[in-house]
Amino acid sequence: MALPSDTRGRVFVTGLSGFTGRHLQSVLESAGYSVCDSEPGGRPDFDLTDPVTLDHIVKRTRPDFVIHLAGISFIAHGDAKDFYLVNTVGTTNLLQSLYRNCASLRRVILASSANVYGNASVELVAESTPAAPVNDYACSKLAMEFVARTWFDRLPIIITRPFNYTGPGQPHHFVVPKIVDHFARNAQRIELGNLDIVRDFSDVRAIVDVYCRLLDGATVGETYNVCSNQGHSLQWIIDCLTQISGHSPCIEVNPDFVRENDVTRLIGSNEKLVRAIGPLRFVNFSETLRAMYEARCGASLQAL
Repeated sequence: MALPSDTRGRVFVTGLSGFTGRHLQSVLESAGYSVCDSEPGGRPDFDLTDPVTLDHIVKRTRPDFVIHLAGISFIAHGDAKDFYLVNTVGTTNLLQSLYRNCASLRRVILASSANVYGNASVELVAESTPAAPVNDYACSKLAMEFVARTWFDRLPIIITRPFNYTGPGQPHHFVVPKIVDHFARNAQRIELGNLDIVRDFSDVRAIVDVYCRLLDGATVGETYNVCSNQGHSLQWIIDCLTQISGHSPCIEVNPDFVRENDVTRLIGSNEKLVRAIGPLRFVNFSETLRAMYEARCGASLQAL
C-alpha cells in the first residue's frame, strides 16, 4: 500500500468506529493525514486481546502514527476483569506488536483517563497530582500507563489523560447524552445519581483537535491532561438544558445510581498541554449542550 505523496503520514486509530474515533477521523483527514482502516474497506474494529490479529493489522497498515482510543470506558460495565483484559493487557499487546512491526513510528498516543486521579483534594488537578483510582476502570487505565512507561525507551509514546467529554453521537448510557435525550423527548422525569458531582466537561471536537495536534507537537515520554480548566455540575447541565429547551422535567435522585466510590469533583489543569502545543480550541460547554439537544431533536423528528 503506497503512501499518497500529498499526506502528512498514515495514522492507525484504534477504536475508529467509536464515538471519539468518528470525530477524530474527520479532523485527521482535514489536517492532511491518511487514516488507516484495520481491514480494507471493512470493519475498523478488532480484538486487542488477539496478538496474531494485531500483528496482521499493523503489518498491513504500516502506520507512521498511532492513536490508541479502543477500550472499555463505561465505568458501570458489569465485569471488572474486562477492564484489565482489554484496557491493560490489550494495550500491552498493541505496544508489543508496534515494536515488532513498525520501525519508523513517529508518535504513539495512548488515551488513558483523568479517572486515575480519583478524589484529588486540589482545586485543579495537574499531571504531578498523585494517582488515586477508586474503580476498576481507573485502575486498569493506570496499570496501562505503568506498562506504557516500560516502553518509553523503545517507542515514541505520549500518554493523554482526557477528562470528561461529550458531544452529538455519544451513546445514551453516558450521563450527559442521557440527560439531553430526556429533554429532547420532553420526558416528564429523569432519574439520576448525585447531582452535585462536578466534572471538567469538554466538547469531543476539542479533544480530537488535541489528539491531532499531538501528532507533530509535544514531547514523547510525557503525560498530558486534556481538559478545559472549568468544572460543571450535573445540576448546572440540567439548568442549562432547561433554558435551551424551555422544558423542566422532574429530577429524581435514584439511590441505585449513586456509587459509594464516586469521584465527587474532578477539574484539570491544562497548563502543561498548552505549553506543549499552544492555545486550545475549547468550545463553550453550553454550546455543546445546545448542539447535542438540536441533534437529538432532529433525530427524533426523523424517526416520526
